[in-house]
Amino acid sequence: MTEVIAAPSVRSLAREKGIDIEKLARDLGRTTIAREDLSGGAAPAPAPAQNNNAAYWDVDHAQYGPVTEEPLSRFAQVAAGNLGAANAMIPQVTHHDRADVSAIEALRARLKPEAQARGVKLTALAFQVKALACALRDFPRFNASLSPGGKTLILKDYVHIGIAVDTAHGLMVPVIRDADGKGLWQIASEIADLAGRAQARKVGPDEMGGASMTITNLGGIGGSAFTPIVNPPEVAILGLTRTEKSPVWDGEAFQPVPMVPLDLSYDHRVINGAEAARFVTHLAGLLSEPRRMMI
Repeated sequence: MTEVIAAPSVRSLAREKGIDIEKLARDLGRTTIAREDLSGGAAPAPAPAQNNNAAYWDVDHAQYGPVTEEPLSRFAQVAAGNLGAANAMIPQVTHHDRADVSAIEALRARLKPEAQARGVKLTALAFQVKALACALRDFPRFNASLSPGGKTLILKDYVHIGIAVDTAHGLMVPVIRDADGKGLWQIASEIADLAGRAQARKVGPDEMGGASMTITNLGGIGGSAFTPIVNPPEVAILGLTRTEKSPVWDGEAFQPVPMVPLDLSYDHRVINGAEAARFVTHLAGLLSEPRRMMI
């Protein structure tokens, strides 16, 4: 069985409350337990529904040609159950937009010598994390969790950004704590450190869970848009794909402008379409004028 990831303080609190943390993880369909999970901050994953079409899925594929079987790891099974439950329980909508990142790319180019001197790779993701952290402070409804009963919205007075990392053993989401109060150099350094240790399965229990919102970035692979699944108990997730030069009218002619696609999936029980549009427009504005996020 996969070891449950939980900070020592979380395990201590679980013991005080008489909560079996391993059973809680199984009930939630997760491998990571945060403090808010002990007070009902996340809805447990339901038992698999009896689907009338399930019989049609149980197919002897070998009758159509050669096949091989590859067992899923416990880690992958738990992740699949959590994603399935989230997609089934949450009415999700995805808002698509783009942001002009000309200023960010120019700033990265100017700071490249300093980045080399510091030994830090100043990626576009560092700016995106900072911009999202600032946007969450400006739009507190997005920095929240819905109670399991759906009657209470828990607003958070902290901004932690989860970074989805694709690893050989499955998707991991280490968290940058208090990202709104950190500078770009520190954020860039933490991204590289957390991503590297996630690949090596060396991320500590206290570095997982409790994110305000998660960023899932496919920019290094490709694509122009996608629909990420909300990671409960968060109420939204930001997807990013590859930055591309797009023709933008400047009033006199079309100019090639680097634009990054933004894909925000959100829980429609908490956030409506107009709020999502305003949030993404604000986020795009921060990315297009990075000086605003430094103030």
